[in-house]
Amino acid sequence: MKRPRSPWPARVRERTRCKRGLHSLRGKLTLANVALLAVGIVAATAVSLMGMRYYLLDQVDTQLAKTRESLGGSELTLRSMDSLSLLGFVRDRLLREQTEQEPTPDSLFTAVDSRGEAIGLLGLQPTDAQRDLADAVDDPGALNEDPEPHDVTVHGASYRVTGTKLADGTQILLAASTDALHKGVAKALKLDLAIGTLLLALLAALTMMSVSRRMRPLEDMVETSSAIAEGDLTRRVPSSRDPTQEVEQLRLALNSMLHQVESAYRTRERSAAQLRRFVADASHELRTPLSAIRGYLQLYDQGMLSDPDDRKRAWGRVMTEADRMGRLVDELLTLARLDQRPALRLRNVDVSRLVREATEDLRVQQPGRPVTVDADGSLLVRADESGLRQVLGNLVANVRTHTPADVPVRLGVRRADGVVRLCVADKGPGLCPDDAARVFDRFFRVGGGAGSGLGLAIVQGVVRAHNGEVTVRTAPGEGLEVTVTLPAGGDREGV
Repeated sequence: MKRPRSPWPARVRERTRCKRGLHSLRGKLTLANVALLAVGIVAATAVSLMGMRYYLLDQVDTQLAKTRESLGGSELTLRSMDSLSLLGFVRDRLLREQTEQEPTPDSLFTAVDSRGEAIGLLGLQPTDAQRDLADAVDDPGALNEDPEPHDVTVHGASYRVTGTKLADGTQILLAASTDALHKGVAKALKLDLAIGTLLLALLAALTMMSVSRRMRPLEDMVETSSAIAEGDLTRRVPSSRDPTQEVEQLRLALNSMLHQVESAYRTRERSAAQLRRFVADASHELRTPLSAIRGYLQLYDQGMLSDPDDRKRAWGRVMTEADRMGRLVDELLTLARLDQRPALRLRNVDVSRLVREATEDLRVQQPGRPVTVDADGSLLVRADESGLRQVLGNLVANVRTHTPADVPVRLGVRRADGVVRLCVADKGPGLCPDDAARVFDRFFRVGGGAGSGLGLAIVQGVVRAHNGEVTVRTAPGEGLEVTVTLPAGGDREGV
């Protein structure tokens, strides 16, 4: 049975499928992963570039320091430098600088006077680069005392500069370009950024694919929930091919909840249908005696019962219908109390004694019926005595009402496997399978027979209140056997 469908679950499902942007869970997870990797790449790039710069700069400074120590400890003067082979290299360097006019040479070598201005060497005038180097150094003497080279800018290029003195006191400035270092760092930065961007794009794509696959069970849950909201209570969340532990636990819990919801809904629908049928049957059963009583009262009111015999007969019919209606109301009240699961007055009850008493009652009411009793000795159970009496009374009344007076009946009770079984069997016409399946329904009467149709329903209610069960075994022409199974003992005080 499906409930009427409503349009809103379909809209919710469509909205859920479309919402896959940055505000969706997959979008947020992807952004989080990309952001974390970006931070890691930036940190790693910064550390690596700083290490690279420090290493290359240390090499430049080491080379400058070695040259400085060589010149400072060589006892050379400005004039004697011309006779050295080293000066030949410097001379060639200076000549090349003058002829080629290099704007930013890799290294600079210049002598400065006491005012810090560049002076010529080997009869050559200082180059523009040498003059800029001398101008960039504010205090050449401070460079002699500082073991670490300083950063300067010459012709817009970066240099590391240090200083030393020759034996005659001439101040010498030594500078090495760091443009190659900065260019190398810039190239490394570009390469890291390119590789990092590629990694971020690849991670974003892989994360989106992985999250989509992992989110598929959740989408199945949304679709299943929407289908249930539309009325398909049989839908369940299917198992994914590669489930994670948490999602699988959620799927099992949701399916268990959906099963309970379906069971509760079916039970409610069944209970509502039973209630409607019960009210209709009760109204029908009460209408018959009320109609009879109203008819006789109208006859009396219209003066149509002038004869004393007619009035006596009418009064008897009214009392009979009133008794019938009273019994029906009492049975309805009994069923209502059983539905509310009332507290039972439990005590030790001798079931064998109750069976023998019910047998005696049946023999008094129908002396010609053959009755067999299997209830010797004493068999105690913890139960409500009035409830058990009502069970036996209804079972015997069912036999008395629906079987001929000469049909044999057997009543018995025995203990086995920790339970007590009470049996009432007859050799009557029996029931077909369809009637046997409805024998405990309220107001059910085989072929519209006598009685209210509540006797066996009350039997089932009382037995269930004792945590027992009642079963029937029958077939057309083979009679009817009703077996009541009760716990053999217990300390249960109520239900």
